[in-house]
Amino acid sequence: MDPRTTFDSAADLSAALGATGYLADDALATVSWLALRLGRPLLMEGEPGTGKTALAEALAESMALPLIRLQCYEGIDASQALYDWDFPRQILHVRALEATSERRADVREVEEDLFDERFLLARPVLRALRDAPAVLLVDEVDRADDEFEAFLLEVLSTWQVTIPELGTVAAATPPVVVLTSNRTRELHDALKRRCLYHWLEHPGVERELAIVRSRAPEVSAALAEQVVRAVHAIRGEHELLKPPGVAETLDWARALHELGTRTLDTETAAASLGVAVKYREDAERVKKALDVMLTP
Repeated sequence: MDPRTTFDSAADLSAALGATGYLADDALATVSWLALRLGRPLLMEGEPGTGKTALAEALAESMALPLIRLQCYEGIDASQALYDWDFPRQILHVRALEATSERRADVREVEEDLFDERFLLARPVLRALRDAPAVLLVDEVDRADDEFEAFLLEVLSTWQVTIPELGTVAAATPPVVVLTSNRTRELHDALKRRCLYHWLEHPGVERELAIVRSRAPEVSAALAEQVVRAVHAIRGEHELLKPPGVAETLDWARALHELGTRTLDTETAAASLGVAVKYREDAERVKKALDVMLTP
């Protein structure tokens, strides 16, 4: 199956994403559809908690494709994204040959046998090329360094990698690639030019309320609206270290439902605030303003 032909229009993609519980606005649905149609990676930037990673998960679910995730971090290199050799199994294999062989095994034959594909540990990028069609999520690419960016650019340009011991592995069907960045640093123009780009904002009140109703239907409509409006008021506190994202909105709504809350008051909000706000300084600042935030 070629992912490029899965959806006839952006509206079809939007409906399919909605069926998974991911509610995309017109701009996001359009750029995602274009990325599929043109076979281009999609680079998503935005604040943490705006739904960048969730989009890749929803795309995979809507197309019934495996999701392969590469979590970037400081110091990651190409080998950790591509492959490694299973050294313990290789050593056991050599010992087994030594124990069973009636003659001294040819060194070259042993080496060729050791670097057989059965001893290959495929990392996310290699798996995405071999197992395509698939959705490859390169999460928080801004945490990696320039060298790793250059490696990614090469792979995204050719859809193939070379393993010296085995040869070249090329994707029969290029994977659907979603890269996310929290913009802790600027990515290079070369990588951005290879991708389609979208900046993802926190959703508006109505869209976030629709997300809560879709993903947490057990929460009453009245409580869901109170939680969403409270979260938007919290995000309005411009000095917060980490404003709550949509995931925190959902967690808070579900937590309050479990507490049997019908109306979100100051006391209940303060007691459960740790579900939505994860920094002590932020929690103290929000608690001082809860009376104002919860005023209808």
